[in-house]
Amino acid sequence: MSRLVTIYGGSGFVGRYVAQRMARAGWRVRVAVRRPNENLFVRTYGAVGQVEPVLCNVRDDASVREAARGADAVVNCVGILNEIGRNTFAAVHDEAAGRIARIAADEGVAHLVHVSAIGADPGADYEYARSKGRGEKAVLAAFPDAVILRPSVIFGPEDRFFNRFAAMARLSPVLPVVGADTLMQPVYVDDVAAAAEMGATGQAAPGIYELGGPEVESLRDLLRGMLKIIERRRLIVNMPFWKAHFFAFWFDLWQRLSGGLIVSPLTRDQVRALRHDSVVTPGARGFGALGIAPQPMEAVLPEYLYRYRPDGQYAAIRNSARGLEV
Repeated sequence: MSRLVTIYGGSGFVGRYVAQRMARAGWRVRVAVRRPNENLFVRTYGAVGQVEPVLCNVRDDASVREAARGADAVVNCVGILNEIGRNTFAAVHDEAAGRIARIAADEGVAHLVHVSAIGADPGADYEYARSKGRGEKAVLAAFPDAVILRPSVIFGPEDRFFNRFAAMARLSPVLPVVGADTLMQPVYVDDVAAAAEMGATGQAAPGIYELGGPEVESLRDLLRGMLKIIERRRLIVNMPFWKAHFFAFWFDLWQRLSGGLIVSPLTRDQVRALRHDSVVTPGARGFGALGIAPQPMEAVLPEYLYRYRPDGQYAAIRNSARGLEV
């Protein structure tokens, strides 16, 4: 019988790429999600019956245990960028991470992969990183041989980074940003999935891996490169941190008062996070230790950002026809 992997959050941005890779490797894939009926698309990642979504709430022991039962490997891709309702950083990044690791150990799972983030540190000055750091400690306490992945900003067709700014550029002549000089090392989502696959299949040694792409650039330069790809000229305006905190305070308040119906476009925690570079620590284990050559942005971004060009998919035809005589 083929081996079984349970992927918590397997329908999310990173999780779906991990699911596809594990299915191609011949594994049966159990995708643990809160709403399986809304994520039936994951079934198309493999042969009939190979990939199945199952109901799971990572805040509940019984639910997590049922999803882990019988699995040979577990991958935890659950994560949030904004706290809404019961899905707080502490509940999702800290408590749920420890719960999954503890139950995976109880169920005799051979390999555990935990997706964290660069900057994870219980002593950080913003809660996202603190909760990620606490989660890593909980994972290692319960499952010492776990593989922990710390990616930088992740890009890919479904990302909420380049897609978000490109959508803004389509509507506005100005791109307001916070932390324009903050350095980032964007990493392609399928490269992160490749690292997770190696961890789940036992090809990666236990420990922490920091994952960043081949380019390190400031947020301002990343947006300049994006604007070039989508063929739009926009003014990039850096918003001072004090002003960003002011706006974020009101955004957070509106979100709380609406019960999460209005989602804050910028939180105070995100403003604090943008004060810190998101790059691989010198000397840290990364893609090199895994034998993976990460994809450069220029090889991937045009493949999905083309739809934000003035002429969309026909931009290349328009450009090639400019020199023709009528």
